[in-house]
Amino acid sequence: MTHGREKSDPAIVVLKPANKAASAAAELVERRAGAEGNARQQSTHRTQTRARVTQALDRVRQAARQREKERFTALLHHVSVDTLQTAFYALKRNAAPGVDGMTWQDYEADLGLRLENLHSRVHRGAYRPQPSRRTYIPKADGRQRPLAIAAREDKIVQGATVMVLTAIHEGDFLGFSYGFQPGRGTHDALDALVVATTTRKVNYILDADIRSFFDTVSQEWLVTFVEHRIGDRRVTRLIRKWLKAGIVEDGTVTVSDRGTGQGSVISPLLANIYLHYVLAAPRPGPVGRTLATAGGHRRHGHRALCR
Repeated sequence: MTHGREKSDPAIVVLKPANKAASAAAELVERRAGAEGNARQQSTHRTQTRARVTQALDRVRQAARQREKERFTALLHHVSVDTLQTAFYALKRNAAPGVDGMTWQDYEADLGLRLENLHSRVHRGAYRPQPSRRTYIPKADGRQRPLAIAAREDKIVQGATVMVLTAIHEGDFLGFSYGFQPGRGTHDALDALVVATTTRKVNYILDADIRSFFDTVSQEWLVTFVEHRIGDRRVTRLIRKWLKAGIVEDGTVTVSDRGTGQGSVISPLLANIYLHYVLAAPRPGPVGRTLATAGGHRRHGHRALCR
């Protein structure tokens, strides 16, 4: 697969010139300086874009923490061209394409116009997600794990939506929730368990895994839980579209009322929202105080309970 960096290599390679080739060497050096200048400009532009997105989402984050029970009814305007661009550059450059066959490098080639068009379709309600491409990766026990590879634009819109929804929900998730959390991971959860078991009396530790969570989660309940905090129907409509876009396997599209494609950009956040209300919502008693979520990168819902 060709990377964007490799595409620009011919314009930035400088050879040691012979005396007779001074003018040609000057041209090469001139092209290299231009390429480096463009790269600096692009980097500066991306930095400024991220700063604008961060400032806007910080205001959402602050409002969400100050008004813990409020439902946000006007959020789609935060899915801006800037947010879409930030989501695009957050994608892995060598990730496999979906059914559209569009690579990261292909999409970047005309990024500005593509994002303007995508932004317009999202806000006009004309955006239609494509089915995700089914692929499989081996599991440690020899079985196959099904993944759903979304189309390029679906990854971008999902990424932008995740940024907006995370600003609201990250303050809701309880301190013992570690799966797919910014700046947190399974090692942090294990550290917390070590502290819990060494600083207090513990009678038992229960280690459990929710089987086939991404394949079997109820979509209706999932949307219901999202709507606890998200009152903007345009956003929940987007989520419903992704859930109903279906999976393509061997040329056949399958649509189900259960599951959210494992491997898609938005699925980890949706899983956290669902599990927050089902398993981790505040409850009385010691069980509610000591439940620890340790969802890993590929195994969500993996939980340890110490008491």
